[in-house]
Amino acid sequence: MGRWLSAAALLCSASAVMAAEALNPPVKVRYEEVVRSILYVPKYVALSQGYFKEAGLDVSMKTSQGTDKGMTALLSGSADIVLIGPEASIYVQNSESPVKPRIFAGLTATDGFFLLARKPVDKFDWSMLKGKEIIGFRPGSNPIVFLETALRKHGIDPQKDVKLLNNIGIPARAGAWMAGQGEYGIFLEPEAGELVRNGKGHIVASIGHEVGQVDYTVFTATDKYIRDNPKVIQAWTDVVARAEKYVQATPAATLAPQISSFFPGMDQAGIIDAIERYKKYQIWKTTPLVTAQAMNQLQDMLVASAVMKENARVKYEDVVVADFAKKAQP
Repeated sequence: MGRWLSAAALLCSASAVMAAEALNPPVKVRYEEVVRSILYVPKYVALSQGYFKEAGLDVSMKTSQGTDKGMTALLSGSADIVLIGPEASIYVQNSESPVKPRIFAGLTATDGFFLLARKPVDKFDWSMLKGKEIIGFRPGSNPIVFLETALRKHGIDPQKDVKLLNNIGIPARAGAWMAGQGEYGIFLEPEAGELVRNGKGHIVASIGHEVGQVDYTVFTATDKYIRDNPKVIQAWTDVVARAEKYVQATPAATLAPQISSFFPGMDQAGIIDAIERYKKYQIWKTTPLVTAQAMNQLQDMLVASAVMKENARVKYEDVVVADFAKKAQP
């Protein structure tokens, strides 16, 4: 009995410490995600399972429909924290904007897009893409930069050997594919899986798997917001670390019902399939830390895709604040 009481007392003490660390009163945070995608499972788990609430964060969420729009929301002051591609922070660092964004935590370890073909392919080879039309993404964005990197890896010149359709808006991409545009195309989950289940496409490759581990989507705030709200940023980063650790250790069948409210109308089997595909390719980060190596590699890719000049490279510490991720307590 004495041992039981001691254990109970210790548990109560630990709970009290956790409660003391939570922000009180709760802080409202205006948050925007770049798109709605199963690519961001750890974030949806953190929302649905109350991780943010337990940390004292009252989060409202909007969907930007593009990294460019998310960055605009951040710089204009209509959002406090955004989930966007890290390339945007590099571009703004090189711009005349007086407001500078800072990356403080990472969510995805690499690209979550899958390359789809219209017809089944027994043994896909990247040379099959030569001379073909491919539905890509907005010029200068991470999705198209990662795709071009994968193409170059296989000896394909993105400017000469294929025709990239990069002028289709995010909400219209699946519809354009269904209407017959493109012989190949890149799609995130859940769109990729839905096209496959409907017999409208066949997954032939993972772009992230081809490129390797390079941070793809990151949590970003302005330098001023981070200076003024360090406790909020640390609490947010702790939540991200907790969610990433949980998702790594949890089966897709358990995760699916926890995020289903964010994908109304989608059945559990489809969500499970999408999560399992992302787990297979190790798409999610195991720690929120964005490293200098990853940012340097991304800049190599931006230069190779001719969306940034060699002399426009930025210093790691000018775009990434690593302290919060290094201190993160999941």
